Amino acid sequence: MNTSDIHSGKARDRALASLRRAEELDSRIHAFTQLFSEKAIARAEEIDAGGAGGALAGVPVALKDNLCLSWGRTTCGSNMLRDYESPYTATAAQRLIDAGAVIIGKTNLDEYAMGSSTEHSCFGPTSNPWDLSRVPGGSSGGSAAAVAAGIVPIALGSDTGGSVRQPASLCGIVGVKPTYGRVSRYGLVAYASSLDQIGTLTRNIGDAASALGVICGHDPLDSTSSLREVPDFSRDLDAPVQGLRLAVPAQARNPANHPEVSRVFAETIEKYKQLGATIVDVDLPLIDHGIAAYYIVAPAEASSNLARLDGIRYGRRARLAPGEDLFELYCKSRSEGFGPEVQRRIMLGTHVLSSGYYDAYYNTALKVRRRIKDDFDRVFSDCHAVLMPASPSPAWKIGEKANDPLAMYLEDVYTVTINLAGLPAMSVPAGLASVAGAQLPVGVQIVSQAFDEARMLRIGRMFELATDWHTRRPPL
Repeated sequence: MNTSDIHSGKARDRALASLRRAEELDSRIHAFTQLFSEKAIARAEEIDAGGAGGALAGVPVALKDNLCLSWGRTTCGSNMLRDYESPYTATAAQRLIDAGAVIIGKTNLDEYAMGSSTEHSCFGPTSNPWDLSRVPGGSSGGSAAAVAAGIVPIALGSDTGGSVRQPASLCGIVGVKPTYGRVSRYGLVAYASSLDQIGTLTRNIGDAASALGVICGHDPLDSTSSLREVPDFSRDLDAPVQGLRLAVPAQARNPANHPEVSRVFAETIEKYKQLGATIVDVDLPLIDHGIAAYYIVAPAEASSNLARLDGIRYGRRARLAPGEDLFELYCKSRSEGFGPEVQRRIMLGTHVLSSGYYDAYYNTALKVRRRIKDDFDRVFSDCHAVLMPASPSPAWKIGEKANDPLAMYLEDVYTVTINLAGLPAMSVPAGLASVAGAQLPVGVQIVSQAFDEARMLRIGRMFELATDWHTRRPPL
């Protein structure tokens, strides 16, 4: 199993190397919102002295800046929380620490994880290491860029509608979203609570299995955390799945896909056939309705979750002019604290939850959500996993879609249905696209039934062992 990225060298040397590379590259990539140089080196020295151990002893790790730590700031890429210091640490982050990981910093993201390009951040956009003029995907673009650039071998992100898998695809790395409830959400700043899930970004599937083995498991601090036993994801990872049956939805061969994405997807299907898999053509018609359902459910939950950030209870408080009242304080605090995309989603969510629209929009979206889950269950009764693109296009130019929300939302067409159904999924590097003279990564998505991450990882590993796409590196 290829885990060389995380099991070599002294902890201090590795932490210093990560921090030096971050400082060398971050003026160009802007993957980080903050680095914890002194604390990371002290932690690494403690590990080298035998003061800490575990499955990830000495491994440099980065966290998306919507995961709380009891040091530094937890900003969510927003002016509303730009100076917020959390009094506690997220469970997933604490489990990394307990396993010996060295957290070197927090990574940039679309504000409150609302976006598909990491352009919607109060700290400015992140660039794709493969082409600095292009986006890394989002909203976990900073984490994906940090891994792709070789700054850290493991980073955590959050995935509400594809925010781990889509940037993994655009940056040429492995992105895993576990089953809803597999990883505790305690300490993850909520976007849409019934959809959010913490996931991993790594260079290969072996590292993903190691990281998932650490962060997964029940947490009494999260009422939605599953009680299911967590298997050893690394055990039997290299064993191919016998009699593998992969479902390919007709909707995945959409002519709206970028031609290079269609080519890579077709080549991936052929590779699995060569590996002995049976490809089963299926119909998942509600994939085409997933975007509509998601952009009702997610903004509705965001509207409720972000209501507390009003400048009174939480968040940045605006300065009032003489004579202005409490109503104006709320309006100014939220208008100044939230960026345009967050404001758009809050207003959309408030609208669909309002009297006269709740049944027409929100309840209808919940019914579609249930039917999406039923469709996947039907497919899994005959197949081990579903194969589809992770994104309909390779990385696009920074600013190209920033003023076209619908075009940006459609970049999530293959990922949002997975969150609505609560299923595990992963993006694996599957090829390079030639676009305007640039070589850009393309990922393919593997979707499994709930709590079947171990087999999903093995299916991805079959492809990884037969190809070298995961070894390709950006020309930095």
